[in-house]
Amino acid sequence: MLGTTLLLALRSIRRHLLRSFLTILGIVIGVGAVVTMVTLGKATTAAVQSQIAALGTNILQIRPGQGFGRGGGGPRPPDFTPEDVTAIATQIAGVTAVAPQAQATATAIYEGANWSTTINGTTLAYFQVQPWPLASGRYWTPAEEQAGKAVCIIGNTVKQNLFRGGEAVGQRFRLGDVSCDIIGTLSTRGQAGFGGDQDDVVIMPIKTVQRRFTGTRDIRLMLVGVDQRYATAGVQSAITDLLRERRTITDGRDDNFNIFDTKQISDTLTGTTTALTRIVAAVAAISLVVGGIGIMNIMLVSVTERTREIGIRLAIGAVAHEVLLQFLVEAVVLSCLGGLVGLVLAQAVIAGLTPLLDVPWTFDARINIVAFAISAVIGVVFGYFPARRAAALNPIDALRHE
Repeated sequence: MLGTTLLLALRSIRRHLLRSFLTILGIVIGVGAVVTMVTLGKATTAAVQSQIAALGTNILQIRPGQGFGRGGGGPRPPDFTPEDVTAIATQIAGVTAVAPQAQATATAIYEGANWSTTINGTTLAYFQVQPWPLASGRYWTPAEEQAGKAVCIIGNTVKQNLFRGGEAVGQRFRLGDVSCDIIGTLSTRGQAGFGGDQDDVVIMPIKTVQRRFTGTRDIRLMLVGVDQRYATAGVQSAITDLLRERRTITDGRDDNFNIFDTKQISDTLTGTTTALTRIVAAVAAISLVVGGIGIMNIMLVSVTERTREIGIRLAIGAVAHEVLLQFLVEAVVLSCLGGLVGLVLAQAVIAGLTPLLDVPWTFDARINIVAFAISAVIGVVFGYFPARRAAALNPIDALRHE
């Protein structure tokens, strides 16, 4: 019986193809929009998490000042010293390594090419705190670091702009007025989730940068690796107490440094993108309700058009629930067709947008199944009233209908 009812529903839809298409358009748009927004939202969240993970996990970033800037209108807070780095590395439990950083900007010059880039002076601990594999070459040795040798490891952006795809390792180029030997090239990381090209960098021993570029022993950033067995919050609190003591900050005064936990940054960005995805998906889901109203409307029209047909069926022995089932199945079929078309449309839009947004394309089976199930439920909910109205018709009155 159900097979016959389904066949009748498909025949009815085929007789009015254009009207049927316009009827399901709201469902198509609703399902397509919801699946697209949720899938792209999850892809964006995954991209953000991947980019932050590339910076390393269980890392604390310590900077002078109360934020990323110095804040307020007062004097600039003092930078850190090499002794601060040693104190954190040796006196705080749970710290695996501390990587100090001194930064400068300079123009890199090789033959006829030049490129303005960032110079990051650090120690070998940097590659322990946030592992960054080499594409070629080697890291500098402890002896080269101690001596402040002019050796460097360059990012992929610098390599492409200076060497145009040629071999960089073993070459010598200039950074401002300093000649530097390239001993390695870094693997590609791409754009950071919160701005900047991570590959546009030249990494050198910190003593070299301090002597040749900054002219001071000051340290503007420390990266602290935390053992997985320790809670970062506890380590952060211990570092705060230590730095307050070393920087002679008395009780009642605010810290003149700040500590950021990369995990907290990741959780915050993930929570934000997830919340935005849910809001946009909820707005898009309104189209499903509009589509359901459209199905109810057209089914009521269909009941009116086929009143005599309903009367004949009831007169020759059909029972009310069979008529109800016929129109209910027709509404569900319309809604499910809309859901299928919407899913196909969503995948096409996702495939087109992911390269533009630079996020990975992923197929989320759960959201597709849920969206299709919702479209079927909408068919049942909004198709029930017209179907019940058809089943409640009096056969005599239906046969008299013109």
